Amino acid sequence: MRICVFEDRGVENLEPLTLTRPVFDLLCGTCTILERQRSYWGAGEIGALLRPWLADLCRQMHPDVQVNNCPWLRSDTTVLLNGRWLPPLEKPSDFHQPHIGLVGDDVAYAVLPCDQLTYCSPNTIDDCLETWRHRLSARPAGGWMISFPWDLIQCNAAMLRQDCARSIAQEGRSHRPGNVGIVGPSDLLRVHPSARVDPFVAVDTTHGPVLVAENAVVQSFSRLEGPCFIGPGAQILGANLRGSSIGPGCRVGGEVEASIFQGFVNKYHEGFVGHSYIGSWVNLAAGVQIGDLRHDYQPIRVTINGQEVDSGQIKLGAIVGDHTQIGLNASLNPGTVAGVFCGLLPTGGYLPRTIPSFCAYWNGILIEQPSLPQLLNTARTMMARRGQDWTQTRAALYRALHERTSAYRRHILRQREQRYLRLSA
Repeated sequence: MRICVFEDRGVENLEPLTLTRPVFDLLCGTCTILERQRSYWGAGEIGALLRPWLADLCRQMHPDVQVNNCPWLRSDTTVLLNGRWLPPLEKPSDFHQPHIGLVGDDVAYAVLPCDQLTYCSPNTIDDCLETWRHRLSARPAGGWMISFPWDLIQCNAAMLRQDCARSIAQEGRSHRPGNVGIVGPSDLLRVHPSARVDPFVAVDTTHGPVLVAENAVVQSFSRLEGPCFIGPGAQILGANLRGSSIGPGCRVGGEVEASIFQGFVNKYHEGFVGHSYIGSWVNLAAGVQIGDLRHDYQPIRVTINGQEVDSGQIKLGAIVGDHTQIGLNASLNPGTVAGVFCGLLPTGGYLPRTIPSFCAYWNGILIEQPSLPQLLNTARTMMARRGQDWTQTRAALYRALHERTSAYRRHILRQREQRYLRLSA
């Protein structure tokens, strides 16, 4: 089975998470969307059509994937998969005849012979989707289509239950650590043999599974309430974790509820994070509080892609881009969106709800980060401390991203300055 995962224009509404990675590398459940789709289709050969400026990083991260290789795509019958689609547990019974699968009005997948892929490329994929929608027979695809960052948070519990069911079917009984207090069905605790779960850890599987991946560490006096996932090499440091997915290499203390940490997030100390999606290499200092509920219980509005959107969610915390640093005792309002490479320091009150990429909030003023080389040097140092390679490909992407986000950054800074002048007058 040949599959090719594509990005459509919908990835813009998933920024800042999709500024630094393809949409299919976002975590939901125990794995990324790409890993989930690869398993769902039993794929042998894999291709990807994505934004050209992410192509080099994708090739580095996925050496087995044919990235933006149009001759490869057109050489045989291929299933094209929307990178925003979370597939259901059951695969379609017949996927050999040309057709499209829909979730609402969005194309989740398209089964296409090579003669219908002649004009398909990263720049034409949205036009191709419209053409296939009118020419091919359609059927319900099932699953979920991710349109905004909070959709990943909402779907996370279902994906964790799905992943647990697959684990039980494939592996049967799981390794069971000793001296762990379990409330609820014990077979919903799935612990990899290489993981370390210390004595006096409490696990509650009443509402869903608890899955602990290889080389993870859960220290004593932690409480894990399912559905939740502890990723490879992650450390849970006496934390209270509920309904969340913690990606690889994270360090988590304090309280985390219904959130996703993409990977290598440092939240070592006390503090609360609720209903949030935190990108990779984010540092949350001691006492950081991310609220997720308005006092009047009204749906939370969020600024996405420059437009204010009603999320429809009563509980929603923050969406935080990669390499953002949040300082001691900082407080974030529900619906906060912070871009990549931001620096946020406390002011004694709540920080702004919209912080563009490469900006800092210091002494109550939103400014542009003064030194891009210093930001990149800090990122390089942070990755080296965790044994991760800093590459020139990654550095080039971040430099290009600084320029790519400059217009929106200056627009927001100008708005803030005008607002300040009006208030001071």
